[in-house]
Amino acid sequence: MSKIERIFHPYWDWEEIDSNMWGTVEDKAKYLEAAIEFTGDAELYGSWMIKVVKSWKYSCEHNLSHKSQNRQAWIGHAACAMALGCPEDIVRKAWWHLTKEQQDEANKKADEAIALWEELFLRGEL
Repeated sequence: MSKIERIFHPYWDWEEIDSNMWGTVEDKAKYLEAAIEFTGDAELYGSWMIKVVKSWKYSCEHNLSHKSQNRQAWIGHAACAMALGCPEDIVRKAWWHLTKEQQDEANKKADEAIALWEELFLRGEL
C-alpha cells in the first residue's frame, strides 16, 4: 500500500466543527449517558464511523493522515459528534464506562473505518 503523506487543513475547513466536536453542551449528564449507550453498541458506533469517513473529507484527511496521533480515538469522537452533537471531552469520559470487551469491539470498528478511509483515499475515491 502506498504511503499516505500527512495532510493539513485549517480548522475552519474541518467538518467536525459544525458537529460540536470541540464545543460544549448544557446538560453534560444527558450527553454522557447518550455517549455511553452509543459507544457501547459497536455496530451502531461503527456505522457512524463509516459515515464520517465518507462525509468528512477535510477532517478525515487532516486527522487520519496523521499516523502518530490516536486515530481510533479521533474517529470515535467524530462519530459521536456527527451522530449526537456530543463534544469529544464527554466521549472520553464515556469510554471509561465501557467494559473491556466493548472497548475492544469499538476499537475494532475504528480500525475497520480507518482502513476503509485509507483504501478509498489511495484509490482517489474521496
